[in-house]
Amino acid sequence: MPDVILPVLNESEALPWVLERFPDGYRAIVVDNGSTDDSAQVAKRLGSTVVTEPQRGFGAACYAGLLAADDDVVCFMDADGSLDPSDLPSVVGPLASADLVVGARRAERGAWPLHARLGNRVLARELRRRSGVRLRDLGPMRAARRNDLIALGIRDRRFGWPLEMVLRAAEAAWRITEVDIPYRARSGRSKVTGSVRGTIRTVRDMTRVLR
Repeated sequence: MPDVILPVLNESEALPWVLERFPDGYRAIVVDNGSTDDSAQVAKRLGSTVVTEPQRGFGAACYAGLLAADDDVVCFMDADGSLDPSDLPSVVGPLASADLVVGARRAERGAWPLHARLGNRVLARELRRRSGVRLRDLGPMRAARRNDLIALGIRDRRFGWPLEMVLRAAEAAWRITEVDIPYRARSGRSKVTGSVRGTIRTVRDMTRVLR
């Protein structure tokens, strides 16, 4: 039963839609990263495993979820309603012949602002130049094997976590592949892609990882 790690910061509005669409056999691990709303209570009420991570940061939440997982296969995805959990099997399936699967976002109109897409494109190009890994998107829905991920020793605890995962996987000669997934307009305002400031912060964290 794959474990699915969902870093959460004030997502009580989106969580019911997300959690109610989980495929059979997939377990949600909601990592509450300092929410001031009732995200944790909503997640518990809907039957999710809830982990509290007091250290703020996307990577800190992802790592806490990774340690809390116990299945061989773990997935990561945003909990803001932009990604549909029903697409998880299409990301997990290629693990039969791959070590890391990244979901490349096919965005509906208005779901992915231009500044965020441009920042992602620049980072993907730099990733390709430095590591040879050809990804179109450093997407937030991805799947890998738990013990192998822990062994990578990912250190970043901010928004550089997704990029460092791919860089370390490339250094370890992992088989990395990409599959297309739909990307919807999220519920509420994004802490990352919904603002220029959030995108700049993410690019800054990822640039630090590249150095």
